Amino acid sequence: MNRVRELVGVPEVYRMGYNGEGIGVAVLDSGMDPQHPDLKGKMVYNYNYIGRNQNGSDDCGHGTHICGIIGGTGTASDGRYQGIAPGCHFVALKVLDRMGNGNSKAVVEALHWLIEHGREYDVRIINISMGSTAPRYSEKSGLLEAVEEAWDAGFIVCAAAGNQGPERSTITVPGTSPKVITVGSSDDNQVVRVMGKRRANYSGRGPTAACVCKPDVVAPGAYIISCNAGWRKPGAAAYTAKSGTSMATPVVAGGLALLLSGRRELTNKEVKMLLSVSCKDLGLPRNQQGWGMLCLPKLFGGTVCSCLKE
Repeated sequence: MNRVRELVGVPEVYRMGYNGEGIGVAVLDSGMDPQHPDLKGKMVYNYNYIGRNQNGSDDCGHGTHICGIIGGTGTASDGRYQGIAPGCHFVALKVLDRMGNGNSKAVVEALHWLIEHGREYDVRIINISMGSTAPRYSEKSGLLEAVEEAWDAGFIVCAAAGNQGPERSTITVPGTSPKVITVGSSDDNQVVRVMGKRRANYSGRGPTAACVCKPDVVAPGAYIISCNAGWRKPGAAAYTAKSGTSMATPVVAGGLALLLSGRRELTNKEVKMLLSVSCKDLGLPRNQQGWGMLCLPKLFGGTVCSCLKE
């Protein structure tokens, strides 16, 4: 995470005095371990849509890793593996089982709950580090409709581009939505383990079936070291490394939590517009890099088009 923070310009934002404080991030994933040293006291609400109870403990490890990237405090590493926005707090909604599998019904229910109750917990950002193969028919799926309802309700939705690349039109749902902020990996040229295999050039590419250019933005996703939900097991470490667009997505979500902690008045549309003009061009095709790699100092220095304020 030290490397990632440097790459996207987090230290400069910290020097401005912003750390994500007061910004709620809803993580739709496999749950979160609230007892991990880096995540203690950061979860304000949780629910398990798999077991239909409030035991949102993470029996997979994916969700805890995601939360650590977004806003872990780095307590167990003297700050080395601190997340992007350590001042933020979490609503952890468990929609994946211990194998990392889930169904769209659980995600849709979680999104509908957020639309009704998210503001009670100051949720501004929704992180969805998962995806399914896009349907071949043009009709919108219930999942796509739900993420767009959440966007229309004012939430910033960050969704993974998926690990089905490098072929064209390999963005996964709900990242195919033209409204949400779809995140790919900026460093997928590295050979890493994703989906059980060692691969490179895995990050989903656009365009979508509706001819929408995707992803919107990219961020580091290779060998990201973050919180390990299995840290209590004998011989286990407090951190573990994972790779994929699942890891790139919370880098962007954490960066946007930093932005909102300094500019709370921004709407989701304004945030997306600022992203579109502030990213670092990596010289890659539009349907591979989107606008480019997240660059937080430029994002903070951007101005909002006056037409969006009318």
